[in-house]
Amino acid sequence: MEKQPANCARCPVKIGDRLCREAQGKAPDFCPTDNLEELTSQSLDEYRANGDVHEFARQASIQEASCYGNREQGYEQVRPTKPRIEEIIEFAQRMNYRRLGMAFCIGLRKEAKAVGQLFGSRGFEMVSVVCKAGRSSKEFIGLDRADQIDPSKDEAMCNPILQAMVLNKEKTDFNILLGLCVGHDSLFFKYAEAPCTVLAVKDRLLGHNPLAAVYNLDSYYRALK
Repeated sequence: MEKQPANCARCPVKIGDRLCREAQGKAPDFCPTDNLEELTSQSLDEYRANGDVHEFARQASIQEASCYGNREQGYEQVRPTKPRIEEIIEFAQRMNYRRLGMAFCIGLRKEAKAVGQLFGSRGFEMVSVVCKAGRSSKEFIGLDRADQIDPSKDEAMCNPILQAMVLNKEKTDFNILLGLCVGHDSLFFKYAEAPCTVLAVKDRLLGHNPLAAVYNLDSYYRALK
């Protein structure tokens, strides 16, 4: 019988009793920990084979633990201690990165300026590039005026491929995304050569807090279902 595809989001097992957390834990039929041991082994081979990947993962896990207080009191008592921007700063320091790239949306230009200044004050060399860099027309990707935000005049397209290429050319150690649109962020990830992280995603309606809609799926955002 063919195994069901992985669907961890539907796992009914209590978190402390899951196979992915405990050696004698329980697992539903679609559990990848139970069904895909060979793939798990292949993934671990990647860490063994590449020292840079191994160290990146090691430092990321050390950083994860450092963001909690009360660890000595056990998992049920831990408390968060740091915002994400501080995590990014500390992780970049742990990795001995010096040149950071920032790809940002022009709609978050004020936030990008503040972020760039903050990282610069912590000793990093900053390279940043806005989504509209290059000033290429949306007509190039086949948009009619009716498909533009402002149909009354020609509009510059967002160019995440160019953003990635600029940061590649500048040989950044680590890239930070700030508010790129859905899809544009995907293209940036595809073309960027340095490792990337996301400081903030774009949500025009919810003040860049997309989980607000998720938290209210059973009330104010029930129409989404």
